[in-house]
Formats: sequence, structure tokens, C-alpha cells
Amino acid sequence: MMNYADHHGFPVVIFIDTPGAFADLKSEELGQGESIAQNLRTMFGLKVPVVSIVTGEGGSGGALAVVCANKLLMLENAVLYVASPEACAAILWKTAKASPKAAEKLKITANDTCKLQISDGIIPEPLGGAHADPHWTSKQVKKAILESMDELQEMGTEELLRQRMLKYRKIGRFQEGLPVDPEKKVNMKRKEEPRPGLISDKVLLGEVDKLKEQILKANELSSIDMDQNRLIEKLKREISYEFSEAAKALGIEEKLIRMREEFAKAENEQLTSAQIENLENLKNEFNENLASAPNYGSLKYKLSLLKEVTEAKIFAENYKKTHPLKAKVNEKFKEVFEKSTLKKKIEDLKSEVEKAGVSTFEEFDQELKEKVLDVREEVEYEFVNALESSGVHVTSKFGQSSVSVIKVKVNELNAEINQTIQDIIESTPDLRNKIEMLKLEVVTDKSAPSKESKEKIEVLQQQIKEGVADVMSSAAIKEKYEQLQAELAELLSGGSVGS
Repeated sequence: MMNYADHHGFPVVIFIDTPGAFADLKSEELGQGESIAQNLRTMFGLKVPVVSIVTGEGGSGGALAVVCANKLLMLENAVLYVASPEACAAILWKTAKASPKAAEKLKITANDTCKLQISDGIIPEPLGGAHADPHWTSKQVKKAILESMDELQEMGTEELLRQRMLKYRKIGRFQEGLPVDPEKKVNMKRKEEPRPGLISDKVLLGEVDKLKEQILKANELSSIDMDQNRLIEKLKREISYEFSEAAKALGIEEKLIRMREEFAKAENEQLTSAQIENLENLKNEFNENLASAPNYGSLKYKLSLLKEVTEAKIFAENYKKTHPLKAKVNEKFKEVFEKSTLKKKIEDLKSEVEKAGVSTFEEFDQELKEKVLDVREEVEYEFVNALESSGVHVTSKFGQSSVSVIKVKVNELNAEINQTIQDIIESTPDLRNKIEMLKLEVVTDKSAPSKESKEKIEVLQQQIKEGVADVMSSAAIKEKYEQLQAELAELLSGGSVGS
């Protein structure tokens, strides 16, 4: 079968669950040892990717015959050994009662073999083992196979053969003097998490708060990522359990089961319009009655916790992306300000500002404003160049100081216009009286203005606008306005924006 796959270029995937070859006289007479040896030789010569997966027990020669793969993966609770713990205990300690000690010394678990670089990866299982949720486990196996194949298919034939050979040549190598992990006396059975629905809301909230605190304090986020993913999975299991309990309480669990069975049968076929309509009706029925479910409060609370953890994860991911950039920007900013010429200019400018005895930019005289803007433009230019040279792309790097100058001039023009309007109002009693009448009319009929009052207000507003219109046609102000327009047009047409 493997030769056939090799001939046609099909990748080989092998699932291993065997207690091993039976060591008796008849098996050896029938050529059991030779068959294992021939299988080993064949597998080492296959020119296609080979992936072996231990799904349960990988024992002795039976497993050895089919583990010569480019990738050897094991389910989380699977074992791989050259001799069973009972056989090993009987040989070394003359009693099968020492099998727990033998199992520990043999290093047969998925974690141990992966640490010793015998197996290449561990496929996770649900709580209670693969049989507790075969569908979920099969998805994890599929994902692991696809990832392995993606990696192996990038290799050429010679590279595949060499990788497979070196994988087994390096097993058993060690170097004296290297530190080893201290021996730990632990129970071989992993501590299982409580079943969904048995974890109190208080415990979940405590874990969420602890994770938030870790995110705020941590510099390295790798361990936090694991905690986040673990907590998100736990909350999803809890929420799934709460939804199931709500469905039971609302009496629609059987409908859900029947619909799942229908969808499972039509996995590779398009859903019919009737099936889609039934799904929508069931969904609407569930959503409408969900608030009346006895566990609705708990479900809503756990959903809010999941939202908080998800937001915290997004924050951590964004921080991880921006933190190196922030450090680089701060470093370049410091370098720019350490330049002697620029440092001297800034110090001289500070001295001039102190001598002027003013505290805000608006109070500076025109000459000092121009100096400040010139220094600012030079700092920005140096800073942008420093960032660009270090590989940080700046999206916009023109006209910052020019924009600041125009902004100052616009503010000055607005102040001049406002002052002129105020002077006209003060020097024109008729206009001032109309403004006072308008204020009085607005205040008097504020709650429920009549039609006559509205008309009067509109007339007064129009008269005031006409009285102030002369200000905008003033030659001096009009000239300043046109000059600002020209400067702004030149800035927009002459500048270049980075992409």
C-alpha cells in the first residue's frame, strides 16, 4: 500500500493503536521480525511525505514498524514504548507490581517523548479523553495533519529523505555537563478542570481580574497569551453549557438535536430552503424565550466576562505590535534632541522666552513666534529623517510649521474681525439697541415662541447682519483674507504627502 502511494505521489498518513508484536515462537517462525525490518526499510525510502499519529497505544515492534515518518505526532493521552511497563517491571524488578515505577522510568507519555525529541508534536484532547468528544478530537487531528503536510510539501524529495533519516539518527544523543530538569515526583494523571456549570461566577470573575492585572503589569506577553486562550476556552465551554441548559429549560433541546442530525447528513450538500427556514424559526424561538430561562442571568454574566477577556486580548495584541515601534520612536526622539546644534538652538530659544517674560505662544511678538516655528520645523525635519532611516515609514511629513503659521494668522484675523465688529456695535446705538431687543425677544418667548415672535426675531437678525456686513467688506481685512487663501492654496499644491 505504501509503495502504491509512493508510486502515485500520494502522502502517507498512518494511525497507530497497537499493543505491539506478539513475542511467541510461532510469530517468529512466520517471519514477524523480517516483516518489521522490511517495513522499516520501505518507509525510510518513501519519496512522499509520511506522517504517523499515535492515537492510543504505540507498543513495541508493532508501533516501531510504522513510526519511521517525517512527522510523528501523539494524542495528548497516548503512550509510546519499546516494552510495556508490566513487561519492563517483570524483567527488572521480577514483579508486575512495580509497573508504575517502570512507566515513570520509561518516559512513555506524549509530553516525555516530545521533550526527548522522539515525537514531534502533541495533539490536544478534550477533558476526559478523546472518547469524551470524538468530533472535536478529529478536528484537532485533521488540523495537525494539514499543518504537517503544508510544512513537508515545501521540501524536495532529497530533503524529505534526509530529514526522515536525521530525525532518527539524532535520537539517543546527549552531551555531558548540560543542565537537566530536576526530577519531579508527580501523579501521572493530569488534574482535570471542573465540568462546565460547576465553576462559580465568583471564581471566573477572579480569573478575569487576575488576567487583567497580569496584562497591565507584564512586559513579556507570551505567557499571558496562553492564559488568555485558556480562559477564553473555559468561558466558551461555560457559555455553551449555559446555552444547552437554557435549551433544555425552554423545551427545544430535542428540536436542536434533530436539526444537528439533519445538518450532519447534509454536510457536503447545500441546505434546502425548508432547512434554512426551520433554522431561522428555531433561532427566533430560542432568542424570544431566552430571557425567561432560569439560568439567563448566569449566561448573560458569563457572556459579559467573555467580552471583557476578548477586549483584554485585543489590547494585549495591539500592545505587542506597537510596543517595539514606540521604543524605537522614543529612542530616535532622544537621539534628535541630543544633537549639539539643535540642543543649542533650543537652549537659546528658551533663554529668549524667559527674557520676554511671557508664558503662552499667543503673547509672543512676531519675531519670537517665527523663531519658535523655525526651530520646531527643524526638530520635526530631523525627527522624520531619523525615523525614515531606521525603517519607520512616516505617512505625512510636510508643512507642519507652515500649517502652524497659517493657523496663527487665521486666529489673528478672527480676533481682528471680532474686535472690529465689537467696535461698530459700541459706536452704533441703533445696532446695539437691536441686539438688546433680539436678546430680550429670545428670552421672553423661549419656552413656546408665537408666530409673531418668530417673525420679529428673523427681522431683527437680518437687520443686525446687514449692519455688520460692512465689516467684512473692509479693504484691510479683505486683503488679509485673500493673502491667507493664497498661502493655503500654495501649501496644498506645493506639499507632498507620503503614502
